[in-house]
Amino acid sequence: MADPLAFRVEPMTLADLDQVIEIERASFSAPWSRQAYRFEITQNAHSTMRVVRPPEALARNLARPSLGATEVPSVVAYGGFWMLVDKAHVATIAVHPNWRGLGLGELLLLALLEQGLALGAARATLEVRVSNLVAQNLYLKCGFEIVARNKRYYADNDEDAYIMATPSLADREFQARIRRLGAALNARFARLTRASTETQSG
Repeated sequence: MADPLAFRVEPMTLADLDQVIEIERASFSAPWSRQAYRFEITQNAHSTMRVVRPPEALARNLARPSLGATEVPSVVAYGGFWMLVDKAHVATIAVHPNWRGLGLGELLLLALLEQGLALGAARATLEVRVSNLVAQNLYLKCGFEIVARNKRYYADNDEDAYIMATPSLADREFQARIRRLGAALNARFARLTRASTETQSG
């Protein structure tokens, strides 16, 4: 039975697309379309898409009207990767504007890395805008390193991209890093949900 006070990382479904697209449009200057996500979920055998669902009590307490929606969200973040031969290539990751700063991007990324390893990926890769320092810091924290620079990669403004990659996902030191980060996140989320439930009961 799912822990009612835990964030849950689960497969993305077609029922999630309304909320995914709202977050997508609030997060990116060149957002993916609904059709693109439908393809990833239903047709792309090399794609793994995940969403983060919040604890119900915490969602009620933290919910603030945003993106034209007033109901408690069932999706507060999402991400996914493509298996490209022996690499898990992180294709997208985004967090609802009202839920940023809580560690959900890190939660998602760690879950994607673990799933990539389970599917046989030797390492993970991604591209990130050179101006996106927040994302770069998250990736560096999770063990990625800048390995190359792709000139004028982004079509919307010709911005360069850094190519980032992990060491071997099976490396013992890398696995130890993932476990440490995961344990710290779990403790952080426990404090957050405990404070939220105490606020509601008080």
